[in-house]
Amino acid sequence: MTRAPEAPLGRTHDTVREALETVLKSLEDSKAEDINPIDITGKSALADHMVVASGRSHRHVGAIADHLLRDLKTAGFGTAKVEGLPHCDWVLIDTGDVIIHIFRPEVRAFYNLEKMWAADVPTNDRYFV
Repeated sequence: MTRAPEAPLGRTHDTVREALETVLKSLEDSKAEDINPIDITGKSALADHMVVASGRSHRHVGAIADHLLRDLKTAGFGTAKVEGLPHCDWVLIDTGDVIIHIFRPEVRAFYNLEKMWAADVPTNDRYFV
C-alpha cells in the first residue's frame, strides 16, 4: 500500500490545497489564459504545485499578478515572493507551497516549462550514475 507523501513541516495537505485553490480562482477571476496546474510533489523540494498561466499583454500579466498577490494576502497566505513585475514578460510568484508563472504567450512558448515539469522523473537509482 502506498502512502501519500507528507506535507513539509508546518504545512498540511489542507493548507497546500487551499493555497492552490486560491491561486486557481484568482487566475480565473483575472481572465488568465491557458491555466495549467502541475503537481511537482516529489519532483522538487521548492513547492508541491506549480501553476503556469498566460496574460494577453504586459499590462494583463501585471494585473493578473497584482490581483493574485492581493487575493493570497486576503486569504491569509501572507506576502508571497515576486520576481519580474517591472517588465511583466514573465512574473514568478512563490507562496512557498505553490509557484506561479505568469507569461506573455510568446515567452511561455519559448521556455515551455510545462514540458519540462510535467514529464515523469525516473526514481530508480540505476538512472543516476
